[in-house]
Amino acid sequence: MTRKQLLYGIVGLAIIAVLAAAYFVFYGGGSSNDIAGSGERANVTLASSDRALGSPKAPILMVEYAAPTCPHCAHFNEALFPQLKANYIDTGKVYYVFRVFPLGSVDVAAEAMARCLPANNYFQFIDLLFRNQTKWDPEFGITDVHGALVQMGRIAGMSAEQVDRCIANQAEQQRITKVGEDANTRYGVNGTPTFIIDGQVHSTFADWQELKDYLDSMLKKK
Repeated sequence: MTRKQLLYGIVGLAIIAVLAAAYFVFYGGGSSNDIAGSGERANVTLASSDRALGSPKAPILMVEYAAPTCPHCAHFNEALFPQLKANYIDTGKVYYVFRVFPLGSVDVAAEAMARCLPANNYFQFIDLLFRNQTKWDPEFGITDVHGALVQMGRIAGMSAEQVDRCIANQAEQQRITKVGEDANTRYGVNGTPTFIIDGQVHSTFADWQELKDYLDSMLKKK
């Protein structure tokens, strides 16, 4: 099955759910969860529907395309993102935008659930999914994905009925799919994570030092 077929195979979205413990509190405090308005910047079209952290006035715009089911994205979230947030986002150097690039219908369902939550809970839920992939991600042998996602939703305060309504939201499914299609058309994104940093496309970073050096070199040009 091709990726495009998977993207449109959202008919089977009733096969999804979530389990874990929401604890990444550092996402709150001093950072926004919405784009301040919309517009074009550094070869990126910002949208009011984007989820973001940091100051829109930061000198560097960093967009991450990730998938909730992607192990490499989960690694970035756990190993590199805390340092990125503390040293560059919270200090006003980087404006960070997170976008889901769906690799399959499960990613669409997970993002649809995240979008049902209040904006200031969005990143905590994404972190919850990343840190607990072994409990809900079919790549780890989970057979009842829907039941597992329902459990994840309960941790975030959602009932099973709410989870199902969120997953079945066709308008949201179409928006998520379009984000992925636009990323592929505009930047050639075909895997996750992929970063658009001040308009430049970059694949995943090997470690914190590589990311730090890359951002510092861009800041010197400002």
